[in-house]
Formats: sequence, structure tokens, C-alpha cells
Amino acid sequence: MFPVIRRNLGVLALGASSVLVLAGCGESAVSESDTSSGAKGGDTLVMAAVPAENSTDLKASYATVIKMLEKETGRKIEFQKATNYAAVIEGQRSGKIQIAAYGPFSYVQAKSSGVKATPIAAGVEKKGDKPGYRSYGIVKTGSAIKDLKGFAGKKVCFVDPNSTSGYLYPRSGLLDAGVDVEKGITAVMSGGHDASVLAVKSGQCEAGFAYDTMVDKQLIEKGQLKKDEITTVWKSDLIPGSPVAISDDLDADLKQKITNAFRTMANVDYLKAHGYCGGSAKCEVDDAGDWGYATVDDATYDGVRKVCEVTKDKQCVES
Repeated sequence: MFPVIRRNLGVLALGASSVLVLAGCGESAVSESDTSSGAKGGDTLVMAAVPAENSTDLKASYATVIKMLEKETGRKIEFQKATNYAAVIEGQRSGKIQIAAYGPFSYVQAKSSGVKATPIAAGVEKKGDKPGYRSYGIVKTGSAIKDLKGFAGKKVCFVDPNSTSGYLYPRSGLLDAGVDVEKGITAVMSGGHDASVLAVKSGQCEAGFAYDTMVDKQLIEKGQLKKDEITTVWKSDLIPGSPVAISDDLDADLKQKITNAFRTMANVDYLKAHGYCGGSAKCEVDDAGDWGYATVDDATYDGVRKVCEVTKDKQCVES
């Protein structure tokens, strides 16, 4: 049976000797030595991301883009896998993360809590696509649950309190359906989109939420899910794509180099054409299987802010 993990999702306080703890290993997400890089852009820049699934290969997914960034910026890029969304927010707030791969909701949280960062690009599955995706409400095929109203009284898997498609938009959908999110369901935080889907498949949760590609593509391609094992009973409105945000404290020239790199070079076509991807190995830009990145700015995420206004969720103002 697939384990549902209840994680400690509180913000990790960073004192003089504190570190961010990495999932699955004993290293720190941002070590004390990283502060020597300097906010203005020293020899090393730290890039951090939260995995969408319980994968040990997150660094490998970003390796090709990191190689390109190192060439374009002349800096060493140190990649760190954070344990949760709150860790990325706190790491960028403290100046220990210069390039952060956020979810839309966690980016909005970061900005509202005072993090000085600018979104520059978001992943797209195909060339020419606009950055965006949907949250799915799912049940095991054959379930008597046919819509979100049916989630009432059930054990429901969410992903993380700071997840856009794994918590915020689902919460809004449940409220619209008349379901008491606080008392009308038994909520479980699975810690990953894959964990949420597989917990529904195994019966550990009677219903759950995850982003569309995880259900329609990723787990099926990995052989962990068959097409007919899960039924989607709800789809959210389009959610703006997950942004990469860079620290405002970086030198203007360095910020421009990173921005140009993500917007024009961090895509499969460019990376293949310029020798970053060779042989028969899959050319990757992130852990979602995207083609590359498209331009976004802060206004792109106003829709997420509106959902926050509707839900009045405490996570919208606390981080």
C-alpha cells in the first residue's frame, strides 16, 4: 500500500546556525557557506525547487538548464531540493536562494510576506503554449463519488497547504460546492502530487487532488498508474504556470542574463541545437516534462490572488 506521508509543513526558522532540511538526505537545503556568494551575485548562485513527486532525480531534471545557466552567467549554480514550499519562501527571504522554482500560490505567498523577487518565466508543455494548468479532483474508478459535493464526509488527500493545485484551488472548489472544508472532510496532506494520486488509487484516501499532468501523463508513463484506475470528477479553472523567480537583490546585469536565459534558451529546441542535450538521453528542462519556459510577470498571478480573496485561507497571508 502506498504510504501517505504527513509532513511537518511549518516554516523553518533560520537563525545564525540554522539550515533548511532536504527531503530524503542529511544535507542542508542552503548551507552556511552559501551566504558567501553574496546577494549581489558572487561566484555561486543557489537555485531551489520543490519536487512535484517523491523523486530522487529532481537535480537531474534541471541539470541541463543549470549547465546552460552556468555558461550564460559565468557563475556556478548550486541546486537544492527543498522539503516543502515554505522552505523555498524562507530561503529566498533570507537571501540564501537566488533562483526559486515556486508554485503559483507559494509565489503569491512569498511576495505578500515581503520576499523581494521577480517572476520571469514559467514552464510550458509545448512550444507556443501559454503557461497554465489545472487542478483535478479525483476518485478511484468505480467510486460512488461523482462530483465535489460527494467529497463531504470523506477522507480527502491534498498535497501541501502551500500548493496551488493541491490545496488552494481545491479548497475554493469545495467551498463553491458547499462542502465545509474545516469540519466536513478529513483532510490528509500527502506531501506530493504523485502521493495524492496513488493514495486515492490504493484506497487510503477516498478522494484527492493533484495537478492535471500528474494524473493524465506522468504516473501513467512511469507505469505507476493505468488510465482507467482513476476518474477525474472536477477540473479547476486555468491556473497560471509555476514561476521561476529571481531575487531582486542581484546585480541588474546578472538578473538580465538569467531572465534572457530562461525566456529564450531554457527550452528543448535550443538546448538540443546548442549541444546541451546529446545522445539518446531525454532532454529535460524541469521535473514536469515541459518543452521549456515562457514569459510571465507579477500580474500573471492576480488570478491566484483573487482565489485567495474568495477562500480567505490563512495560508494566503501567512508563510
